[in-house]
Amino acid sequence: MLTLGVLACLQLKHFAADYLLQTPWIIAGKGHLDRPGGYAHAGIHAVLSVPALLLAGLDLPKVAALCAAEFVVHFLIDHSKAVFSRGSDKGPTTATYWALHGGDQCIHHLSYLLMTGVAINWALA
Repeated sequence: MLTLGVLACLQLKHFAADYLLQTPWIIAGKGHLDRPGGYAHAGIHAVLSVPALLLAGLDLPKVAALCAAEFVVHFLIDHSKAVFSRGSDKGPTTATYWALHGGDQCIHHLSYLLMTGVAINWALA
């Protein structure tokens, strides 16, 4: 049950960070290494993962390590999608838009499965 609880927390924080807490300046900054939006977004994700990792029973150094890894992975996923999509006519009425959006979300959620597995293994070690 602990594994499902940790994963559920990560899924809920993903919804909050990706859909409730994104502002126009964050969205506009994705895909640009010289703008703060993508970094802020990845940071929000990393910080909001702390409760789930503490629930798993991790100590602070391990929480910090997983959050740092999540920051990098989340930033790279979003940056790659933004760069790939930039300058195209892939709007929300196209199948390409939804394939990119779905692929992006799928990779994020698979990363949460990995984070959960690592957290539980570390907690049991």
